[in-house]
Amino acid sequence: MIHPGLVSVTFRALSPAQVVDLVRQAGLRGIEWGGDIHAPPGNAARAREVRHLSLEAGLSVAAYGSYYRAAQSEAAGMPFAHVLDTALELGAPTVRVWAGVVGSAAADAAHRERVAADLRRIATLAAAAHVSVSLEFHNGTLTDTAESARKLLEAVNHPNLFTYWQPPLDRDTADCMADLRSLLSRLSNVHVYHWRPASTDRLPLADAAARWRDFLAVAAEAPGDRYAMLEFVERDAPECFLRDAATLRALLAQGG
Repeated sequence: MIHPGLVSVTFRALSPAQVVDLVRQAGLRGIEWGGDIHAPPGNAARAREVRHLSLEAGLSVAAYGSYYRAAQSEAAGMPFAHVLDTALELGAPTVRVWAGVVGSAAADAAHRERVAADLRRIATLAAAAHVSVSLEFHNGTLTDTAESARKLLEAVNHPNLFTYWQPPLDRDTADCMADLRSLLSRLSNVHVYHWRPASTDRLPLADAAARWRDFLAVAAEAPGDRYAMLEFVERDAPECFLRDAATLRALLAQGG
């Protein structure tokens, strides 16, 4: 089953309490709490506060959206142990991490192996704490294409490693659906948004309702439960979020 949610970085300027109020008002089910503003790694007190606010409002902590980058963050002063401890304080079932700092076209074999080795290490650490690890599906990393993401998952070869998915702006609906279907066996959560291609202009989700209906129908074929979470909205405006949340709920009610 797919549950509707929000990625908290959508509203970095709002407090956790304000984010919770908006999500409750929107009728969504869960929140991916971001590690940059709302739940920084290593701040146990803040993580406990955010968890309490979420649960008190009847919401789930869908994930911990960390900014841990495999093969880079540990040496840069962000130990995965701090990230994992924060996820545990939040009660997050999965930690979102980034697959390095280089896109697949520019990455050499040595970089791929370093990223894979670190992902294998942190997936093992997280498994011992009963938390999964999920890859951010994003440009500038080894998950910038579905093909590269599949190769990375195969190289890591760890049952506790999964991947998010979001549609690349430069690919048509049919290609995106094929990419998503190829990742279903390792699919974690889905980030939902609608931007104008080749720009940063955010548009109403309703304008892409047909496209997202197809995406969610494919995602629903994956085993287990997951979240489809709104990430960024037009003008960063709460009223646009509430509008898009209604669209997302309607799409999921149609079979996502």
